[in-house]
Amino acid sequence: MFSRILIANRGEIAVRIIRAAHELGVEAVAVYSTADAESKHVKMADHAVCIGPAPSTDSYLNIPRLIAAAEVCNVDAIHPGYGFLAENAHFAEVCRDCNIEFIGPSVDAMNKLGDKVQCKQLAIANKVPTSPGSKGAVEDEADALKLAKEIGYPVMIKASAGGGGRGMRVAHNDGALRSGLKQASQEAQAAFGDGTVYLEKFIDHAKHVEVQVIGDTHGNVCHLYERDCTMQRRKQKLIEEAPCPVLTRGEAENLCKSAARLAKAAGYHGAGTVEFLMDGDKNFYLMEVNTRVQVEHPVSEMITGVDIVKTTIQVAAGQPLPFRQKDIKVNGHAVECRINAEDPDKNFIPSAGVIQAMNPPGGFGVRLDTHACAGYRIPPNYDSMIGKLIVHRPTRDAALDAMITALREFVIEPTKTTIPLHIRLMKNGAFRKNDTDINFVERLLEK
Repeated sequence: MFSRILIANRGEIAVRIIRAAHELGVEAVAVYSTADAESKHVKMADHAVCIGPAPSTDSYLNIPRLIAAAEVCNVDAIHPGYGFLAENAHFAEVCRDCNIEFIGPSVDAMNKLGDKVQCKQLAIANKVPTSPGSKGAVEDEADALKLAKEIGYPVMIKASAGGGGRGMRVAHNDGALRSGLKQASQEAQAAFGDGTVYLEKFIDHAKHVEVQVIGDTHGNVCHLYERDCTMQRRKQKLIEEAPCPVLTRGEAENLCKSAARLAKAAGYHGAGTVEFLMDGDKNFYLMEVNTRVQVEHPVSEMITGVDIVKTTIQVAAGQPLPFRQKDIKVNGHAVECRINAEDPDKNFIPSAGVIQAMNPPGGFGVRLDTHACAGYRIPPNYDSMIGKLIVHRPTRDAALDAMITALREFVIEPTKTTIPLHIRLMKNGAFRKNDTDINFVERLLEK
């Protein structure tokens, strides 16, 4: 096991990793920007190093400064968390070139699964369900128009690199395809440094279902079952739950086995997520693979009893997975609400500033992952998520009812948050009956 690791991140995920490290008897080194000098992860860590000013490019995305901090603190490994450099193969390569273990997959696996074109080709070879579309990158406009005619409109233009809805456009005709190609490519180039795009059939009224996978360096790969992430706004997830409430266990098993098969074919170790769209007939179409721990990993932890973050540290240190597939069972239902410092009544404008009062919820089966507290100043420089509220109950209805109680108990003042929106969604009849798709929240807000 490692003696000391550095967490190349901030916020609640940095806090989460520090706790996991301490449970394993591993020292934790926090890095922070000047905007985060008083943040919780800095105070919890055994050592802390300032790596630059508030802009991410000068701090959390600055590879030389992260490596310098790691070398000064004599760490064995770096955990990237999610976001920032978590899926950056170059960063993983630099870490290992400096004899610092990267707590995540190999560079080869990151490249195979992180590039959507390569990933799709590997998925097809391993009989993982994929969308009708281009076999590789779109070469030019003429190629795209020909492919769209073969696939049939509407089609989705997608960036080969990255995710989060950037470099993505829906085209319903030739004109929209021409303009969308240029826009998606330019956006992808700006966001990911790679303007490569490809085409897929657009799946209307889709649900978003993903599978948590985890592997070790000894060739073992397991899945921790599936999550439903359909409730989202502008392709950003708001609510996640596990297991998926509209699948039978047999249907879920087939999907999960295919995801594990893909991870094994890529030689994957560490935590990862294989994401699918599901149509109304329960046909699945591979979207992408996230080669890192996900924001929503707690719901999988709650239904399986597996500490995903702790396991990522263990397998990076060369230990085999402490379980086998037959050991993992689904227990009950878990729901997670992302608590963002945003005002839903004002087009989700960010709500930075000082939290003057904070009363977190508690009780049986209630978990709050956060770095915020009374007196914490929310910086305007980073993602607006300040916490994740998770509840676990024997059934979905009980979990949703418990979430309403927890949300009502959760006080954050005077900061505007997404808590009122979550209460509204938890009580929504269509959501309770699973009559939703990935555009449901946007349609609801338009009303």
